[in-house]
Amino acid sequence: MIYVIGADDYISHNHFLDQMFRLRARVFKERLNWDVQVQNGRETDRFDTFDPLYLTSVNEQTGRLQGSLRLLPTTGPNMLRDVFGALLPDGEFIESPLIWESSRFCIDPDLAAPLDGRLNSVTTELFCGVVEVGLFAGLDTVVSVYDARMARIFRRANWAPRSVGVPTHFGGILTHAGMFEISDIARKRLGKAGDRPDPVIMQLNPSPALFLNAQMSNPQ
Repeated sequence: MIYVIGADDYISHNHFLDQMFRLRARVFKERLNWDVQVQNGRETDRFDTFDPLYLTSVNEQTGRLQGSLRLLPTTGPNMLRDVFGALLPDGEFIESPLIWESSRFCIDPDLAAPLDGRLNSVTTELFCGVVEVGLFAGLDTVVSVYDARMARIFRRANWAPRSVGVPTHFGGILTHAGMFEISDIARKRLGKAGDRPDPVIMQLNPSPALFLNAQMSNPQ
């Protein structure tokens, strides 16, 4: 199950957010050895202060967080523009109320990947959740910065992005930027690739300003 946690929900869902920041520390610092800041066992950065929308995959039986990601509008501070701007051609920028950025995607490393090459079920759930949120908000694109490992996963999910700029090394890691389609067709492809045809998000609150800003820019 995917919980969509906006700024209005941070207090009521603090237990999930705490698990999420701890998981990010395990994945990004301990496992991948990224240059990130960890305090008290939790990884956060300055983009967590801009009221992002978090998607959290939670095991319905145990209540344990299985994976998460972060969404921010490209009309405000975001990682592609403010950290990885060198990926974009000179003078080019991505900024639109109809384009959000996905970042800090992570999966609990204790969850074993399928041995037959299929997508991890949590990965599928989070990808489907991004598209469902995007459709609800009236988006047409999500942009993200990722490495070669994630590029392979996107291809396996049949959700390969349109590349932006030229891959560049950051901290010794070849880093890509790409734009991902948000559409009913994209959701069906993901559902077929990961065997998740049914909605992964049962209910979305239409009131947060993050949703309203996008919806007003793209009235249905």
